[in-house]
Amino acid sequence: MNSRVLLLAVGVLVLALGIGFMVYEQDNSAPVTPIPGSTETPPSVVNPAEAKVKDMALGNPMSQVQVVEYASFTCPHCASFHNNAFKPLKENYIDTGKIRFVFREVYFDQFGLVASMIGRCSGDSEDYFNFVDKVFGQQQQWMASRDGNTILNELVTLGKSVGLSDEQLQACLSDDAKSERLINWYQQNAKADGIRSTPSFVVNGKLMSNMSFEEFAKVLDKELGL
Repeated sequence: MNSRVLLLAVGVLVLALGIGFMVYEQDNSAPVTPIPGSTETPPSVVNPAEAKVKDMALGNPMSQVQVVEYASFTCPHCASFHNNAFKPLKENYIDTGKIRFVFREVYFDQFGLVASMIGRCSGDSEDYFNFVDKVFGQQQQWMASRDGNTILNELVTLGKSVGLSDEQLQACLSDDAKSERLINWYQQNAKADGIRSTPSFVVNGKLMSNMSFEEFAKVLDKELGL
């Protein structure tokens, strides 16, 4: 893809990001307890105006245990969770149909938004989670450069590795209306669920901080009545 087009796309996204952010911490090492002020209501649902934004989910939609993760593609602790705890979580709880797992992006910067735009490009959940695996698995490599164009090209390369064409990528990254919808959607959900750090998890309405697989398994087993 033409680098000039890529830079223009990032410029559009940066302008979209200018509509405002909430303040979060990316470094989360708090104990595994519900965050003060959380409620045991179901995860928030976006209003009809934002209905075009699809929740990316895995697992059993009818499960009694609903898990929502809030994560940033540029957050090292989010990458650590996905490269370690998420794998046995998926094998033991998601793929077995015990839980439904929803992944919601948090946008700290333009590159987290770019990654989201690329991941959502095809609209297919399987493509999306394949891309998520690659982004977190190679986070140190693609974030190593301080040059914005280099980082963007790295993300585009990851997009191509999951089957996206130059034409698809250009169309997705130039869609400023979609980027604005995504930002509004993320802000509404994050505010409703009280998200202040990443990764954070909403388990059947209870807000929790980052945790190991072993800690997560205890939480889920309790919700499952095991």
